[in-house]
Amino acid sequence: MPSRACPRLPLLPCLTLTLAVMACQRSPVDEAFRFSSDASSRTGLVALADGVLLGNEAGTVLRLDREGRSVWRVGLGREVAAAPVVAGGAVIAGTVVGDVVCVTMADGKERWRLGGVFPVLTPPVVDDAERTVFLVAPDGAVLALAVESGQVRWKRPAPKVSVPPVATSTAPGVQAEGAPHPAPVLVEGVLVVALGDSGLWALDPESGEARWSQPMTDVVGLDSERDTVFVATRPGRVLALSVKDGSTRWEQRFAERVTGPPARALGALWLGAGPSSLVGLSTADGREVARVALPSPLLGRVQVGLEDLLLVPTSGREGQLLALRAPGWKPAFTVRADTSLRTRPVVRGPLVFVLGLDGRVLAWRLRVPPPA
Repeated sequence: MPSRACPRLPLLPCLTLTLAVMACQRSPVDEAFRFSSDASSRTGLVALADGVLLGNEAGTVLRLDREGRSVWRVGLGREVAAAPVVAGGAVIAGTVVGDVVCVTMADGKERWRLGGVFPVLTPPVVDDAERTVFLVAPDGAVLALAVESGQVRWKRPAPKVSVPPVATSTAPGVQAEGAPHPAPVLVEGVLVVALGDSGLWALDPESGEARWSQPMTDVVGLDSERDTVFVATRPGRVLALSVKDGSTRWEQRFAERVTGPPARALGALWLGAGPSSLVGLSTADGREVARVALPSPLLGRVQVGLEDLLLVPTSGREGQLLALRAPGWKPAFTVRADTSLRTRPVVRGPLVFVLGLDGRVLAWRLRVPPPA
């Protein structure tokens, strides 16, 4: 005889109750789309108001809208290894064999093309007026081109090596294979470029003349804020330098190596540290304010999503995108991409776009998860 203290509930009502509870516990992430560019890619995504741009190793530059539809695709013939840049209603991209091509943003029609420049492995940058695009050669030369016509405004040859180079099979000033120079930053009217063994240089964007230099090598990445440039080096140095004269405002040293470039977000400077950690530093004085263990190394940059979420792409085969909630930096949720994520996500409202190493663009629609 069944015990009265433990009555048996009918199966159907129990199942209905379970499904109702599950329906209330909605996932904070919905997949929006998946798009294959048909080739591996290491360019990262370029954010547009209504979508993203990317290039791939097949030599294609693509524009996608918010729904993952191809607006246009242009074949440049050889691999596009660095992110294209947007300026003056146009897209400018370079190839690994030295072609620089400008196409219209609206329909991808070619405006101008330069051949025989140099392998474009470093992302170009443009000035605030969108009149000039700056490119960095593998040997450390810097080239300024007119956005409208491709005309050369100035070219600065690679500087002489100012510090003893480390043992390497590459020529002086040239990065090791697979490690191009980091993207320059343009701040307060100064172009700051990291040129391998030639050090860190600040150039006048109008003439290419040197403002100052620092004997700083093995730079992983640069970021800036007002009149300060943040520099991270692979051996574990992170510095804040004055844009005006290159003087050091603060310096932080890690025992482990730096794996990913610095990025300002949610009041801190974030970067990857070996073997698999995310470290946050105060932008004011460089003190460590956060450290989070990751499932695999951070090779790209973090991004802010929705209100106070820090989106962290990880480089393992599973390609996890972590969402950490400020101020405690506890995981809010994790999304798996099943492809290595090595570049910065792009956020447009509730949509977050990521580029996998396999060339797929994945997008998810985020909802603010409830506090833990």
